[in-house]
Amino acid sequence: MVLTNTDDKLEQVAVNTIRFLAVDAVEKAKSGHPGMPSGAADYAYVLWTKYLKFNPAVPDWQDRDRFILSAGHGSMLLYALLHLSGYDMPMEQLMNFRQWESATPGHPERLLSSGIEVTTGPLGQGFGNGVGMAIAGKMLAARFNRPGYDVVDHQVYAIVSDGDLMEGVSHEAASLAGHLGLGNIVYIYDDNHISIEGDTELAYSDDVEERFEGYGWHVQRINGHDRKAADEAIAAARAEDRRPSLIIARTHIGYGAPHKQDTKEAHGEPLGPEEVEAMKRNLGWPLEPAFYVPDEVYALFAERRRLLQERYERWVEMFESYRREYPEGAKLWDDMMARKVPEDITDKLLAVIDAKAEAATRDSGGQVMQEIARHVPSFCGGSADLAPSTKTLLKDYGDIEKDHFSGRNFHFGVREHGMGTICTGLALNGGFIPFGATFLIFSDYMRPTLRLASMQHAQVIYVFTHDSVFLGEDGPTHQPIEHLASIRAIPGVTLIRPADAAETAVAWAVALQNQDGPTAIALTRQKVPRIERQNPESVRDLAKGAYVVSDPEGGTIDVILIATGSEVHLAVGAAAMLKEKGIGARVVSFPSHSLFERQPAEYKDRILPPRVSNRVTIEAASPMSWYRYAGPHGLIIGLERFGASAPYKTIAKELGFTPEAVAERVLRYLEGREAEVGSAER
Repeated sequence: MVLTNTDDKLEQVAVNTIRFLAVDAVEKAKSGHPGMPSGAADYAYVLWTKYLKFNPAVPDWQDRDRFILSAGHGSMLLYALLHLSGYDMPMEQLMNFRQWESATPGHPERLLSSGIEVTTGPLGQGFGNGVGMAIAGKMLAARFNRPGYDVVDHQVYAIVSDGDLMEGVSHEAASLAGHLGLGNIVYIYDDNHISIEGDTELAYSDDVEERFEGYGWHVQRINGHDRKAADEAIAAARAEDRRPSLIIARTHIGYGAPHKQDTKEAHGEPLGPEEVEAMKRNLGWPLEPAFYVPDEVYALFAERRRLLQERYERWVEMFESYRREYPEGAKLWDDMMARKVPEDITDKLLAVIDAKAEAATRDSGGQVMQEIARHVPSFCGGSADLAPSTKTLLKDYGDIEKDHFSGRNFHFGVREHGMGTICTGLALNGGFIPFGATFLIFSDYMRPTLRLASMQHAQVIYVFTHDSVFLGEDGPTHQPIEHLASIRAIPGVTLIRPADAAETAVAWAVALQNQDGPTAIALTRQKVPRIERQNPESVRDLAKGAYVVSDPEGGTIDVILIATGSEVHLAVGAAAMLKEKGIGARVVSFPSHSLFERQPAEYKDRILPPRVSNRVTIEAASPMSWYRYAGPHGLIIGLERFGASAPYKTIAKELGFTPEAVAERVLRYLEGREAEVGSAER
């Protein structure tokens, strides 16, 4: 498994190869971060050639070790290692660093190249993703490993930076990792003392060792340029299976650059031709050609690859034996890795809710989740200390705790940001469809993780309850206003705001079937009535983003009332009042903009006929996302103020969200439209 025939001289050549691939790529691009790869090359070489378990020929092998470059600005370190290790990362891509449509962008992106486990760059995110992957590994091992069959036996490695450890999300994730005793984590902290503005002493004087020991981590300190010390520290970290490990590696940013080592200039800008030449002379490296890789270095990494291939083949042989001895376990494995969901999941979920009862959609969601857990073994998750309020506890499936990873309920604590990035790690690890639950207002803490989950097409489900000012007495600090519009603005996030129990069931089915990205479900605290649909089966068209709840008798549509969530019943009530005035109103439930935009034009025009320009949107939130559906002549009933502390029915009355108030506003709007049209005709 481990290379044994290397000598110090060859190792030094290999390490310098890594350094100068990074330096040359940044220099050619005239953009990038050469300093971190230069400083981290020694211990990274040790990790990749002596410990990291992978197979470039089967990059998604489930029992591979995960390597995360949380310090994503040092991306050329990872690209160089992928190239040398035999991944699909040809030299042309290194030469095309940071260029249009290359596989080597400024920060690593998971979907652009095999071997990149997560998209990193926003600091602290990779740190938290790794914690999620480590939890996933523990959970899979608890479900599948049997005596003599270590189906899941891998580590999660990461390189983290000063910036990662400053960001708050790393504190949240590190705290939970220590609490759970995640002994399958080995993180190397590249302690180079330099950030963009200068020496980290400008703003950072934490005792990192004491801090992580306080979290319950196993901590070591080494000289990051001492490969023997790195070897011994990684071995000791791997041997520690009761605590996550942090290796504090003191390094010199821009190592070997005579004038820019240990300077902020080495952090985020090319060294410049003169300094590159001086660095190459200083380290005994050929001045030409750029991107030079000695044959013996390729041979060294090829031998490592051969040994890893043998280990992979032993695992495959073992797993085939496991299939024969534990066929039910193997089938469960296949189902989980495929994130299998029953084809009739919508029917199953609609069957368990009381479609006639008045209920908060958070309660309906809780009912639905119990049924999901029965049919979807990949389903797991938890809340940020809010399960009694979000109704998201899976009642029959146990808790994730230290030394007990067979359950399916997480207790994330009051750590929304950490919860978000851990859920992304769970999803990207494979085998799980995780959910994370909190109040919609606290999605603010999670916005970076929502964005990155979407960029990576990670199937994470976010349960955001208490979705409007109608949560009541907790007041404006807890009442979301701009949050629906904010989430809708993130490309690739499917936001669904269901109106009643039936829509909630279909929303969950959509989320389970959406394997191409994250889904956010916004649910009410307050009870909402059942929506009376002219066609009860139309609720299934929630999967199309919007559908017709009811049309006026006779078919003449004078106005379209478009609403989401708890405001749909207001639209239904207002339509009935308008009918008494001789006005025909179509009511459209519009739970998801993103789902609607995926539909063909024919369907969209059928729901919102272009000929009907009288349109009213109703949502107790910011109006920002409604203008394209209201059209140039439409009325948007929303909120451009914060809420208030009062019983929710009082809030609804005072802010104009009652059927009577909506009907009155629509009447005034239509009168104004008639006057406008009449004036235009004159």
